Amino acid sequence: MTHPAPHDHDVVVLGGGSGGYATALRARQLGLSVALVEQDKLGGTCLHQGCIPTKALLHAAEVADAARDSSAFGVRATFEGIDMPAVNAYRTGVVDRLYRGLQGLIRSAEIDVVTGTGRLVGPRSVAVGDTVVTGRNLVVATGSYARTLPGVEIGGRVVTSDGALALTEVPRRVVVVGGSVIGVELASVWRSFGAEVTIVEALPRLVPAEDATLSAQLERAFRKRGIAFRTGTSITDVKQDETTAFVTLESGDVLEADLVLVAVGRGPRTDSLGLTDHGITVERGFVVTDERLRTSVEGVYAVGDVVPGLQLAHRGFAHGLFVAEEIAGRSPRPVLDAGIPRVTYCEPEIASVGLTEEQARTTYGDDAITTYEYNLAGNGKTQILRSAGLVKVVRENDGPIVGVHMIGARIGEQVGEASLWVNWDAFPEDVAAYVHAHPTQNEALGEAALALAGSPLHAHA
Repeated sequence: MTHPAPHDHDVVVLGGGSGGYATALRARQLGLSVALVEQDKLGGTCLHQGCIPTKALLHAAEVADAARDSSAFGVRATFEGIDMPAVNAYRTGVVDRLYRGLQGLIRSAEIDVVTGTGRLVGPRSVAVGDTVVTGRNLVVATGSYARTLPGVEIGGRVVTSDGALALTEVPRRVVVVGGSVIGVELASVWRSFGAEVTIVEALPRLVPAEDATLSAQLERAFRKRGIAFRTGTSITDVKQDETTAFVTLESGDVLEADLVLVAVGRGPRTDSLGLTDHGITVERGFVVTDERLRTSVEGVYAVGDVVPGLQLAHRGFAHGLFVAEEIAGRSPRPVLDAGIPRVTYCEPEIASVGLTEEQARTTYGDDAITTYEYNLAGNGKTQILRSAGLVKVVRENDGPIVGVHMIGARIGEQVGEASLWVNWDAFPEDVAAYVHAHPTQNEALGEAALALAGSPLHAHA
């Protein structure tokens, strides 16, 4: 509902994405009155333009690969192609069902939803049109937008991830500018759908934020799938005519494509909010907070993508729960990026939590770290899936596990246990004592722990 006059609340949340609606729901559970300001649809980028729709496309891509390769499993099937309108209908159906469920949760929680674009008119007051919503506390949760590159005009055959979800047919040739999470996920989708795909990444390797071992494994898998990539090079120009886009690399090479995806990360959506006008510190567009997500103004917090660090929906969600409990006086434990699991849903999937080997050696010293890699070739479930990959565990010598890094089909489902290891400072000896079900990929985690504990079963220590 909207309010024709100022309305006081315990908490005003600016933004209805993962971080914003989590804040609102938890605050209401704790007995606080809440107003939620959202200019578009509840659920934000994750539900409508990000996590959910892209993962629906990735599942459709997995089905396409299964149909195409069915004879390898003794199943006679024919792959006739991709019906993009039907794929889009499937994707939209998933999003719509989740959206209706979220609307029901917000409605049943009796959260006052104010629809429109909000701007601060005071440290804890937000104007939405003629309505001013005030609160004892304000939570900035306005999320992020798809970045582009200087001089690259978005439109026509050049799109960001937002435009990639609006395609009505599969492009024949695609150039993906950016080899991090969004870039490799959509590259994976389009290759499964039958497109020729080339990724251009300025840094020396794909998924450069991940452990170097996973990057090498992904590059090997992408070569096998026929996904081309150019790393350690930047683009200098993107042009297009009625039929073709032309991407010029710094080497002078020109790549021709039917579609160019610019996937160079996401920027914080804080422009025009009036934050700095009311004393809230902003740097490079990000809202500066302490570890308790407090800004420079008392009673004002920030959560999710507007806070420097990992830009993940589940981080924003965790931030929202934390801030609601902080406002309610429960003194919750801070949310630390080092303990947040990360999953990239390309084929093969990548999942990780904690420190990479390089980060661990920088933190503890070269001689204070031990790593172990368990090759999934020895895992029964991986053989059943006709996949490949590995699990890499990083531990402090005579100390706990500080990082887990995995690559393989559906391996993202295993990151929950890995997250518990890292966040509970588990020792390999502790983990090795637990029984892991057979045949599952989860066994690979148990095998790696056994090896680090000095008792390898199917591999050498």
